[in-house]
Amino acid sequence: MLVRDAMSTVVLTIGPAHTLRKASALMATRRVGAAVVLDPDGTGIGILTERDILNSVGLGQNPDTERAHAHTTTDVVFAAPTWTLEEAARAMAHGGFRHLIVLDHGEPAGIVSVRDIIRCWAPLRQPTPA
Repeated sequence: MLVRDAMSTVVLTIGPAHTLRKASALMATRRVGAAVVLDPDGTGIGILTERDILNSVGLGQNPDTERAHAHTTTDVVFAAPTWTLEEAARAMAHGGFRHLIVLDHGEPAGIVSVRDIIRCWAPLRQPTPA
């Protein structure tokens, strides 16, 4: 199975000036664990995850004043839609992260998460007989 078969094509994109509170509210509304941060004038494409926000709050930083750019991972490993799920899982395990931005022709086409891979690999739950 390929990354394109598992990835979410609904990608939340935010700008680097979004506050962490706004980013987390958007992530919660969309029920996603990561946002793609687009900074065409700066670092390009980065990712902000729920863990980044949690770490900031855990350090006592104010989510109303902290900006996404200060917490965005810019040294990103990108996946291609044609990667196998094994390749994506290997990249995640090697890098210690749970989300990969999927690029198609240099543009974000989706995000694949550990949860997406597990959903594809795990057999569908069968109802237990009564």
